Amino acid sequence: MTSPGSVGVVETSTARIFDDGFTTRSGTTLPFVDVAYETYGTLNHGRSNAVYICHALTGDAHAAGFHEGDTRPGWWDNLIGPGKAIDTDQWFVVCSNVLGGCQGTTGPASVNPATGEPYGLDFPLLDMSDFVAVHRGLARHLGIERFAAVVGGSLGGMQVLQWSLDHPEDLSRAMIFAASSRLTAQNIAFSAVGRQAIMRDPDFHDGRFLSHGTVPGKGLSVARMLAHITYLSEEAFQEKFGRSAQGGELSPNFGIDFAVESYLEYQGERFLSRFDALSYLYLTRVMDYFDAFADPGSLDSLKADPVKFLLVSFTSDWRFSTEHTRRIVRHLEGARIPTSFREIESAWGHDSFLLELPDYHATVKAFLDRAAEEIA
Repeated sequence: MTSPGSVGVVETSTARIFDDGFTTRSGTTLPFVDVAYETYGTLNHGRSNAVYICHALTGDAHAAGFHEGDTRPGWWDNLIGPGKAIDTDQWFVVCSNVLGGCQGTTGPASVNPATGEPYGLDFPLLDMSDFVAVHRGLARHLGIERFAAVVGGSLGGMQVLQWSLDHPEDLSRAMIFAASSRLTAQNIAFSAVGRQAIMRDPDFHDGRFLSHGTVPGKGLSVARMLAHITYLSEEAFQEKFGRSAQGGELSPNFGIDFAVESYLEYQGERFLSRFDALSYLYLTRVMDYFDAFADPGSLDSLKADPVKFLLVSFTSDWRFSTEHTRRIVRHLEGARIPTSFREIESAWGHDSFLLELPDYHATVKAFLDRAAEEIA
């Protein structure tokens, strides 16, 4: 599937919402919330063609197009744009940086107005419902009462699920890719090791590293390296690297000798320039505690106001395997919620939801085409 166009040069905007304070699920009140967001396409007269994009763990508001002077497209540029699966000639697309993030939305690296210093670990622990509450606040700021669809992969898909359970009146369709309704012990373990790498870095300073003028770079890069291993399949690693030597031939030592080692080192170092260690702690912890169907009444609102679901998993995704998606499907179908499910063949592991796979994109487009027919 080719990409016939781009949304072009875009800018990230910032909106201040909850001027009278935002109280998190944990009971802590933030004096306000700043939200970084981008929009693509045109909102129609009836405000009925809006689609909300929820990003994954290390994503941000820049989902499509290009920033001025930057040749790197947005993280979902292959999916969003004129003529693409999420067609911006038809849809008005909104994507925001999540609460607790580090790309313009209020988070632990933000300055606490009460102290004049970054929040650090004084920032409140967050819940998936807090993410949704802030998304809804931005929607009200933009004058959008109902979305034709809310879309997300991985952590983004978890946000979509929470939104549909808590406020089904806000959306007609929910599109969830490579996600989970609750993490397994193995998934929690991976995140725990990443957090420990950050918190045991001598430059962490009990979360006050910004005030100390340091960054726990070693810990954060190791956390990213570990996580990245889980995002690809064994087949993908084998195809990309095999056992090839970084320098042409192997020369046994404790440095970087294999090409895959160099790749992971690069991923870890590049991550330092765009992500904050505190956000990594906070966002992974939200994922750990997420358990969408733990409350026996979790589906009650959705039963009363059904949303149409599309769920997609990928054959080689072992981080959030197809069984994670099937569990969501079982709960939805048990509640008689209209649900479509597809497992897509892919060799690229968890990262498949970010890639341009023809069957995957065609499925997304077909689901949204039906939504467009309903609007018409």
